[in-house]
Amino acid sequence: MPLYEHVFLARQDVSAQQVEQLVEQYKGLIEGAGGSVGKIENWGLRSLAYRIKKNRKAHYTLMNINAPHAAVAEMERQMGLSEDVLRCMTFRVGELDEEPSAMMQKRDRDDRRGGGRGDRGDRGDRGDRGDRGERSGGGRPPRRGDEE
Repeated sequence: MPLYEHVFLARQDVSAQQVEQLVEQYKGLIEGAGGSVGKIENWGLRSLAYRIKKNRKAHYTLMNINAPHAAVAEMERQMGLSEDVLRCMTFRVGELDEEPSAMMQKRDRDDRRGGGRGDRGDRGDRGDRGDRGERSGGGRPPRRGDEE
């Protein structure tokens, strides 16, 4: 059977529990059609690059699917009818990756570092700036007629 990676975006005002119910609903649909769902990753509530149906954020979810095309097409059709799903995208892949996706690896890296907007890691303290050399005149270039 073909292998797919499927990502869908649920509305921002839907709770995380309702997103899990959506995942279970679509998982049941795939399994009922003779397929199987492997890894499921909930990427959480994330900002969108642009507004979609007046939403600025969405719950992102990734599903690894091993199912016939008809089952995936039916799942996409039902997602299109659902008011809770903003967008969905399915990719056919050669093999399913069982490791955490790049999004989950990024989240783990941010959690370990202590991420957040106030914490800039090693970039915040820039040292004494000794490599800039001497500056005169308050940092502005000399004007014509100024003595150097």
